Amino acid sequence: MSLKMLPTRDGYGHALIELGATNPNVIVLDADLAKSTRSDWFGNKYPDRFFDIGIAEQDMVGTAAGLALGGKIPFATTYAVFVAGRAWDQIRTTVCYSNLNVKIAGAHGGISAGGDGATHQSLEDIAVMRVLPNMTVLVPCDAIEAKKATLAAAAIQGPCYLRFAREATPVFTSEDDIFEIGKAAILRDGSDITFIGCGPLVHEALLAHDQLKDKGITLRVINMHTVKPLDEEAIVKAAKETGAIITLEEAQVIGGLGGAVAEVLAKTTPVPMEMMAIQDTFLECGTPEQLAEKYNLTAKAIVATVEKILKRK
Repeated sequence: MSLKMLPTRDGYGHALIELGATNPNVIVLDADLAKSTRSDWFGNKYPDRFFDIGIAEQDMVGTAAGLALGGKIPFATTYAVFVAGRAWDQIRTTVCYSNLNVKIAGAHGGISAGGDGATHQSLEDIAVMRVLPNMTVLVPCDAIEAKKATLAAAAIQGPCYLRFAREATPVFTSEDDIFEIGKAAILRDGSDITFIGCGPLVHEALLAHDQLKDKGITLRVINMHTVKPLDEEAIVKAAKETGAIITLEEAQVIGGLGGAVAEVLAKTTPVPMEMMAIQDTFLECGTPEQLAEKYNLTAKAIVATVEKILKRK
C-alpha cells in the first residue's frame, strides 16, 4: 500500500492554524518566506497576529524575544539555514540566555532543499541548536508528527527549535500515536541491532527493517524526534538489549544526533556504533533522492551498515 506524501512543513502550518484558534497569545513571525514555510496559512486567518519582518532574521528573533517578554508565544519562522546561521547570536544571547518562551521554526532542513545547493542545505542546525542551554530541539519524521511537535512546543515553557523538510515525504505515523517531548517512539522491535534516527529518513529504516527481516535479522527502529532533551533511557536499554547502535540523520555527522547518542553510550553502555550522516562536507545540487543515494542515507545503505556492524558485535 502506497503512503500519502506530504512535506513536514505542512504539519507546521496546520498546527499554527489550530493554535491560532485555541490560544490568543500565539503570534507568528516570518522573514519573507511565509508561503514557503506555511506560516502564511496562519497569517491568512489571523492577520492581526502575523508579522512578516522581511529579510531580517536577526530582527525577527529580537522581535520574538520582546513578544515573549510581553507574555506572548511567538513562532519565528524561516529557512533553517538562515535562522540557525544568521540569527544564532540573537538566539543564544537574547533568547536562550534569558530562557525566553520563543519557538523557532527552521524549514527546508537537511537535504530537502537539494536543488538550491549548499547555501540553502541546512546540515549544521541540529548541532548548533543542540549546544545551546535551555533549548529544546525537535525533528519530526512526517507531517502528522510535525503538527504534534508544533502543538507540544507551544505547550512548554522556554526556547524550542523545530526542524521541517521542504519536499513531500511519506506519512507513516498515525493521528493516534502518542507524541511526548523527550520520549522516543519505538516503531519496530528487534533484538539484533538498534537504529536511531530523526526526521523523514526514519522511513528508510522501516524499509530496511523489512529487508533485514527476510534475512533473519531483527532491527529495532527508534524515532528520536526529540534530539534534546534526549531519551537516554531508551538508548541505554537498546544498547544493552541489542548490543549495537546505528544513527541516521540529514545533518553533519559532527555534533548532531549521532554525537548526542554517542555521548550517552560512552558514559553508560559502550557498544559498537555507526553514524550515518553527512561526513563533514558540503553537498552539491541534486534532488533529495539523488543526494540520499550519493551520501548513503537510504534503506540500502542502512542494510549494508547493519551487516557491517554485526561483524563488530
